[in-house]
Amino acid sequence: MEQQIPAIEAAGGSAVAIAVTATFSQQQFARDLQLSYPLLSDWNREVSQAWGVAYTEWKGHRGVAKRSVFVVDRAGVVRYRWVTDDALQLPDITEAVAALIETASAA
Repeated sequence: MEQQIPAIEAAGGSAVAIAVTATFSQQQFARDLQLSYPLLSDWNREVSQAWGVAYTEWKGHRGVAKRSVFVVDRAGVVRYRWVTDDALQLPDITEAVAALIETASAA
């Protein structure tokens, strides 16, 4: 996703990643990968539950979030949603960027 950040920002968007891991783990992950966008911790699993992307159980683990991507416009309307039950499947970020650009041009 890092390579898509300029296109996201050019369309007026911002990237944020959220995971159910602890804040200190997120900070180390961001440092190790030299990420330019914030990683947020959903340690209490509230965000993944609210957005409908929490596994009931995945490989013996409860409260794990599904890999997902959302594009939300300034009014809070979800303009793009991608969710997979396969944790090894990576999203096509170009689809999300295209939805962002379309949303920005319609505004």
